[in-house]
Amino acid sequence: MMSQQNFPQEAEKLYQLPKEKLVEIIVGQQSQINQLQQEIDRLKTSLHLDSQTSSKPPSTDLLKKSEKQKPVTSSHSSEKESSKKKPGGQPGHQGKTRKGFGRVDRYEISPPETCGHCGSQRLNSEAVKVETYQVAQLVQRPIEIVEYQRHHCQCSHCGELTQGELPNTFVPGQDLGFKLQGFLCWLGNYAHLSYHKQQELLWELGEIEISQGTLVTINERVEAAARPSVEQLMGWINQTSPHLHSDETPWPVKGSKEWLWVLAGEEFCLFHAGDTRSREELEKCLGSSYQGVLISDDFSVYNGYPVGGQQKCLAHLRRHFQRLFKTKGLYNQQIAETFISLIDEAFKQHRLWRQYQDGISYRHWAQGFSERVKADIENWFHLAGHQAGNLLRSLRDKAAQWWYFLENPYVPPDNNLAERCLRLAVTKRKVSGGSRCLERFRQTANLLSVIQSCRLQGRSIITFFQQALQGIADEDSSYPSLIPFSHT
Repeated sequence: MMSQQNFPQEAEKLYQLPKEKLVEIIVGQQSQINQLQQEIDRLKTSLHLDSQTSSKPPSTDLLKKSEKQKPVTSSHSSEKESSKKKPGGQPGHQGKTRKGFGRVDRYEISPPETCGHCGSQRLNSEAVKVETYQVAQLVQRPIEIVEYQRHHCQCSHCGELTQGELPNTFVPGQDLGFKLQGFLCWLGNYAHLSYHKQQELLWELGEIEISQGTLVTINERVEAAARPSVEQLMGWINQTSPHLHSDETPWPVKGSKEWLWVLAGEEFCLFHAGDTRSREELEKCLGSSYQGVLISDDFSVYNGYPVGGQQKCLAHLRRHFQRLFKTKGLYNQQIAETFISLIDEAFKQHRLWRQYQDGISYRHWAQGFSERVKADIENWFHLAGHQAGNLLRSLRDKAAQWWYFLENPYVPPDNNLAERCLRLAVTKRKVSGGSRCLERFRQTANLLSVIQSCRLQGRSIITFFQQALQGIADEDSSYPSLIPFSHT
């Protein structure tokens, strides 16, 4: 910006310029102003993005909430208060009263010693009434230290020494049992406890001291034992081609950005440690083509990938239309309202189909819905601006991918399953800050595959790790499988 002192000199120079030159300067400045205004609008839009208008997680919305509540009118206030749910069980909800834990490990019997009325000690031994209370307690020593003593005895017949057989749960050189090792791996990769906190927990539970090097070795040992199960799951996915949800998230590895991919179904989850976010990584997991149905967002990597069927996430599409409310455009408000209403209707109808499985009603609705979508795209396309036009063009050109669930309701219209599975990895990344090397990154991907698959199948994660370690130590034992029980 020119100073006040130089302004008269600059003005004098402008007065001496011909009219054509002045017009050229003004047009150039106006072009710069328009570019700056567009950049300001873009930054304002990105500044106000939240989980409703982008793929940001809901946790980021907390950072933008003011400590002071905005004043609202009395009418709006009463409507808002009436729409809020009260804490606790809602009207009509069937409560679940605790009826015990399903087992009793120890009984504590408390008979009376003297009569509470006359003080006599002559009480019948048989109880007339028994009141029971079940309480889960932390025992004094949850971790048991076992010393294995292998005896060497001399044979009275031949005079040779013979040694006893140690149980197959004992491995020479390992100071912790298989189940305790599985528990520590669970703590580090699911509960997100650091090695230091694991050391403190071991001291609290059993007053034992374990070095961080031992904890690192345990993590590597458990991963090596579980790796065959993860590889078997990968082969099963490629052979059977089930409905598959896919997503990806960045993962820091020693200062470099790598990518963690997730492939999930209703009863399994597979993580893949990838170098890039490219088609090459997708093909490493699924091959050059995939015969099943792939559910994903509208990321360009998935566009054009040969699949048996494809469903793009309508929840992502809804956020894109929601962003139009904050984007300048003559018809953006009306376009956003029209297609958000259609997407909400689609979610509602698919939810009703899942609840009642009424295929006839669903197909009748889907046929009429598809025609309305085409008509609305045709009506608004020539009136839409740049951003709205891109959304409508995608809906028109990729209709078979956005609305695949209309013909095949067994395929969900969103990618929520992959995003839910990915939250475990995102939480671990935030706590740990990533991985120190590529090998640790791959180990983390395999361990998270086991954890999420077991959760989806309702299995004990710690027991799975224990069985995997047992399968490595005992040649007669086989490693456990992550393939869903319904497909084995």
